[in-house]
Amino acid sequence: MGFTLLMGACVTSPNKKAETVEPHANPFLTGYVTPFGIPPFEQISLDDYKPAILQGMDEQKKEVEAITGNAAEPDFENTIFAFDQSGQLLSRVYTVFSGQNSANTSDEMQALSKELSPLMSAHRDDISLNPKLFARVKAVYDKRDGLNLTKEQAKLLEETYKNFVRGGANLPEDKQARLRELNSEIAMLQLTFGQNMLKETNAFRLVIDNKDDLAGLPDNLIAAAADDARAAGEDGKWVFTLQNPSIMPFLQFSDKRELREKIFTGYISRGNNNNEADNKETVKKLVKARLEKARLMGYDHYAAFALDDRMAKNADNVYKLLHEVWEPTLAKAKAELADLQDIMKQDGIEGEPKGWDWRYYNEKVMKARFDIDETAVRPYLQLEKVREGMFYVANKLYGITFTELTDVPKPHEDAVAFECKEADGTHLGVLFMDYFPRASKRGGAWCGSYRQQTYRDGRRVAPLVTIVCNFTKPAAGQPALLSVDEASTMFHEFGHALHSLFRDVHYYGVAGVPRDFVELPSQVMEHWVLEPEVLKVYAKHYQTGEDMPAELVKKLEESSKYGQGFATAEYVQASILDMDYHVLTDVPDDLDVPKFESGSMDKLHALPQIPPRYRSTYFNHTMGGGYTAGYYSYMWAEVLDADAFEAYKETGDIFDQATAKRFREYVLTPGGIDDAMTMYRNFRGKEPDTTPLLKNRGLK
Repeated sequence: MGFTLLMGACVTSPNKKAETVEPHANPFLTGYVTPFGIPPFEQISLDDYKPAILQGMDEQKKEVEAITGNAAEPDFENTIFAFDQSGQLLSRVYTVFSGQNSANTSDEMQALSKELSPLMSAHRDDISLNPKLFARVKAVYDKRDGLNLTKEQAKLLEETYKNFVRGGANLPEDKQARLRELNSEIAMLQLTFGQNMLKETNAFRLVIDNKDDLAGLPDNLIAAAADDARAAGEDGKWVFTLQNPSIMPFLQFSDKRELREKIFTGYISRGNNNNEADNKETVKKLVKARLEKARLMGYDHYAAFALDDRMAKNADNVYKLLHEVWEPTLAKAKAELADLQDIMKQDGIEGEPKGWDWRYYNEKVMKARFDIDETAVRPYLQLEKVREGMFYVANKLYGITFTELTDVPKPHEDAVAFECKEADGTHLGVLFMDYFPRASKRGGAWCGSYRQQTYRDGRRVAPLVTIVCNFTKPAAGQPALLSVDEASTMFHEFGHALHSLFRDVHYYGVAGVPRDFVELPSQVMEHWVLEPEVLKVYAKHYQTGEDMPAELVKKLEESSKYGQGFATAEYVQASILDMDYHVLTDVPDDLDVPKFESGSMDKLHALPQIPPRYRSTYFNHTMGGGYTAGYYSYMWAEVLDADAFEAYKETGDIFDQATAKRFREYVLTPGGIDDAMTMYRNFRGKEPDTTPLLKNRGLK
């Protein structure tokens, strides 16, 4: 007897009515029927991404063909505007995919990202190297002076033309072919670097089964480690990981020096373990490929290519700033090292401190010198209260409000959502916040979007913004209590969110700002974190509700500049390491990555106890893309943010409405319509000064 297997059919007994199973509709292709047009995250399956991305590519290809096939003379509307509006489906899908791949990935999603990477690279190159499209763009650009364009339209035209040139449109065919190969190679290497880093971070666990080895650790960290152990099937033990909320307080408080050494070594060895996730070869190939690309584009090195359209303009200006800060930083770090050594001797430890000693003995110095430690501060920094303080600052400055949304799709079950409104009740956008570490989330903190602000048919399309963090996760049933650094991080990422929420541009191509300007809106927000007026609002004891005592506030202020030698040194060292890789004019085939890094630090006479904040094999900011030849941007923007906050202080009111109005109008709203320094001067009325930065860090 033969039989037929009907794939997808519903097989029932003769006595039962057949049930019809509705086929899954791809949410990306059917449109979102959700509040505020939020992606229906819970309806999206991994299988939805690829077909939607492929369809998005096909649609944009047809849109470009319509532009190049237009018989009419090229003008702003039929060429520049039409191109700016192309690829909306692809952008909508890939924005969600990228956001979820960073915040809630899986092995399957990472495999898909590797499959999609060369396809996306080829698609972008097919557009940027399309000779017919570039010819039309150039035709409009060449007659720009007679087009009577608005300021925003003129900037879009300029940026569109410049992006084609930087994308290789002027290169001869043979060089364009090589550029395609390099772009694909670089994209895949950057993706591989990030995936290896996540594997290495998740692979290390310090398992403690002896309670005596927990000596010195705060109760909340011990409880969280016990929860992590239970989740890992290690009941009755304690698990510490390389996620910042686990390793950093362990290094800060653990009395067990040999255990501090073990976890510290695991941390700084990520990507350098000669295993399948080793990143040394990836770094070498990346630096080599980037240099070849820069040379192909007519630049001496990759930093010259990358910096050409940033505020810094060239590598000399970057090094000038970094070295200006480095000299007082090194002196400060050496003074702090002497303090640590003195207190170590009191513990009977001779010799110089090691890298795993710095945070531990710095905490002891802080306690001895300022009578303050982190465990005394955390009870006053309950996560939800800090968030209230953050919203309070935004309301005082700009009049906006945030209301929690409980019945909307969310990118992860741990996320929370808020609607942002203007003072008059006008909808500004939606803000998601996702606070705690998980194995599916990459490390660090960032602000992204699931939809950026634009206009469609003359109406504003509101942004969907997301803040993703890796804060200390509370033990079951306990509130999340933050460190001062974590509170500052929340305010920092919120500054990025405000930039996205306030942006008001009509074209996608002018939404962005230079990499070394983008950190200004975020870093300026950090200045309000410890202001007494703001602390009065949110720094309440999580059990008693009492305000943070004035004495403790004073101690925070007095101690805020101590430790800046270490903090600034590790940052400047990483920034210079990034630059040193990308000013190379020759990358040997046998480049020894650890040796190159050591040489870079030796030139600075850096202290061996302070490694760069990110060593080469886990330096995702530069090797993963985004901040390539650009990690200096935080310091560059700090010159701006410190000077910008001075504008408020000069009025005698940190919430001065006129200053806030100017900052919103000239910095937060216009996107990239103006030159970045012009925007800053419009706000401040003058060029920025480095003096406030050096004073804020206690370096002057």
